[in-house]
Amino acid sequence: MVDSKGRRRVIISNVSPVVEGGQYPAKSAVDEYITISADIFSDGHDEIAASVLVRHIDDPDWVEYPMSHIINDRWAYQLKTDKQGFYTFKVQGWVDHFITWQKGLKKKQAAGQDLSVDLQIGADLIEQAQLKVSKIEKAQIDFWISALKDPISQEDGVVLAMNTELTEVVRSYKDENLISLSPQHEIETERKKAAFSSWYELFPRSASAAQGEHGTFQDVQKLLPRVAKMGFDVLYFPPIHPIGEKNRKGKNNSLVATAEDPGSPWAIGNRTGGHKDIHPELGSLEDFKTLVEEAKKTGIEIAMDIAYQCAPDHPYVKDHPQWFKWRPDGSVQYAENPPKKYEDILPINFETEDWKDLWQELQDVILYWIDQGVRIFRIDNPHTKAFLFWEWMIAGIRKKYPDVIFLAEAFTRPRLMERLGKAGFTQSYTYFTWRNTKHDIEEYMNELVNSQMRFFFRPNFWPNTPDILPPELASGGENAHIMRIILASTLSSNYGIYGPVYEFGINTTHPGKEEYTNNEKYELKHWDWDRYTRIKEIITRINKIRHQNTALQTTWNIAFAETTNDQIISYAKKDPESGNIILVVVNLDVFNLQGAHIKLPADHLGIKPGNQYRLKDLLSGSTYTWQDEWNYVQLNPYEMPAHIFKLEPYN
Repeated sequence: MVDSKGRRRVIISNVSPVVEGGQYPAKSAVDEYITISADIFSDGHDEIAASVLVRHIDDPDWVEYPMSHIINDRWAYQLKTDKQGFYTFKVQGWVDHFITWQKGLKKKQAAGQDLSVDLQIGADLIEQAQLKVSKIEKAQIDFWISALKDPISQEDGVVLAMNTELTEVVRSYKDENLISLSPQHEIETERKKAAFSSWYELFPRSASAAQGEHGTFQDVQKLLPRVAKMGFDVLYFPPIHPIGEKNRKGKNNSLVATAEDPGSPWAIGNRTGGHKDIHPELGSLEDFKTLVEEAKKTGIEIAMDIAYQCAPDHPYVKDHPQWFKWRPDGSVQYAENPPKKYEDILPINFETEDWKDLWQELQDVILYWIDQGVRIFRIDNPHTKAFLFWEWMIAGIRKKYPDVIFLAEAFTRPRLMERLGKAGFTQSYTYFTWRNTKHDIEEYMNELVNSQMRFFFRPNFWPNTPDILPPELASGGENAHIMRIILASTLSSNYGIYGPVYEFGINTTHPGKEEYTNNEKYELKHWDWDRYTRIKEIITRINKIRHQNTALQTTWNIAFAETTNDQIISYAKKDPESGNIILVVVNLDVFNLQGAHIKLPADHLGIKPGNQYRLKDLLSGSTYTWQDEWNYVQLNPYEMPAHIFKLEPYN
C-alpha cells in the first residue's frame, strides 16, 4: 500500500472552535486571542506532540504554532487574530519518538542501567532528521551523531541527549507520514469595534432644542460633541424612513391617532417612500450624509435600524403584493409578538414563491445605506425572518464590505438567538436586561464566556430599550440606573443604552407593562440636553475608564471572585499583554449599605501569596492597599454602588 494512513497512531477529536460541525466560522476580532484546542492522544505510552497550522486568507503559506498539553489529553494554543478577514486552521498530532526516547533515557539512567544501546537508538533518530536538514545544520548533526555513538561517558551522552538545540532541530523535522491531521476549520476576524463598542440610542425627531418642534439631522449634528464627550462611539437611530399613515398609532400605542401624532418609526413606509427613503421632516439625504461624515470626525459611527416590515401604505404592498400573506377578506395579518400587537405593521412573507426577488431587494436596502456611508446596522426582530435569508444576505454584504457590523435585536428563545449569531450577526442583544441576582449574572456570564457560545455569540448588554423598562430600573431609581450601567459596561465590552431616557433617569412604567409610559416611540420628546444628572456623569466616567483600560475591552477574560454576601458581586479582568488588571465590585442592593469579604481570583490575576497590592478606585479616585486573597469592602448605593479598581502590585 502506498497510503501511509495506517502508520498514523495519533487521534484528534473535539476540535474547537468549530461551529455546527464547521458549517459556520467561529468569531473573533482584530487583536483578540482565541483558543484553538483539541483532544489529542495515542495508543500506548509514547509521548506525543501537537501543533496548529494557521493561514490567513490573504497569505499563501501556513504558519505552524506548537500546542501545549492542558489536562486529560486536551491540547491548546492561544491564537492572536491580528488581521481582519478569514483564518483557516487545522490541528496536527504525531508520536514524538525523540521526546519518548529522552524521557526513557533519563529513567534508565536514574535506575543505573546500561545506556549504550539506548544512546545508539538516539543516534539513529537523529540520522533520520539528518536527511531533511540544511547544509549548515548537517555539520552540527554529524557531530551529535558521532558523540552519541561514541560518548566520552554515558553521563556525557545523556547530557548531550538533553541538549535544547539538538532537541529543537530533531523535532522540527518530523516524519510527515506519521502525522495525523484534523479537517480544516474557519475563524472570521472582524474589525475591533465588533468586540469593543459603546452605543447611544436617540430618536432624531426628538433632537430639536425648541419645544414642540420636529427634530432634524442638523439638530442631531449639534449633539455630536455632547455624545462624544460622554464617551460613546456608536450613535444609533431608530428607523429614519417615512412613517405609515394608515393604522398609525397614537400616544402610548393608542389605536386612534390624532393629526399631531407622528406615529412609530418602525411602521415604515407611506405614499412618499419606503426603506430607501428618509422621513421628510428629518431632512434631506445630503443632510444625512453630512451627519455621517461629521460624526466620524468626532470618533462616532452612525448606526441605522433596519426593520424588514411595512406599514400598510408602504410602496412594497402595492408594487409587490406577492411578498405578503393575504387573508380571505383581502387584508394582511398585521404583525404580532405576543402579547404585543402591531396593527400599524405588516410582516413580510418569507415563504413567498418570489423569494429570490424579495431577498435581493432586502439586501439592496442595506447596500443603499452602505453607499451613504453607514457601516453599522441594528436589525429589528431578526428572529421573525428566515435564517437562510440572513446567512445569504450577511455573507454577501461582508464579501464586499467586511467592515459592516450587524447587531441582532432578538429577545427570544435561546436557540433562535444562537442561530442568528451563527448566521453571521456580529453582536447580539442578550438576557442581561433581566439578570439581576449574583447567581443569575455569574451563571449567564459563564454560559456566554466559557461555553461554545463564546465562538459565535458576541453579547451586547443593554440595561434598557425603547420597548423595555425593566422592573429593576422602574423601582430602583437613580441608584439602580448607576448600578446597572456599571454592570453592563464592565461585564461586556459591548454595551448600549436608550440614551436620554436612561441618563435622565426616567422610569415611569406603563400600567401593567414592562414599558415606559408616554413612550417616545409614539410621540415627539423635548430633552433638556444641558441638564446635569449624576447618571450622566457616571456614564461619562465609565466610558473614559473603558477606553483607558484594555482589560475592559474584551468580554472573554472575566473571572468571578468569591464574596461572603450575595448582595455583593465581584469580578476581575486582566489584559495579558499590557498587564492591565481591573477589579469590579458592585452592590446589587440599590437601597441598603452592603459589605462583604472578597476572595481575589489569584490564579487568574497572577497574584502571589503574601503580596501587597495598590488599588485605585477609578470612579472615586481613592486608593487602597490589599494583601493576599481575602479583603473587605463596603458600599453605600446612595454614595456609589460600585468600585472599579485598577490593581497594581507594589514594587
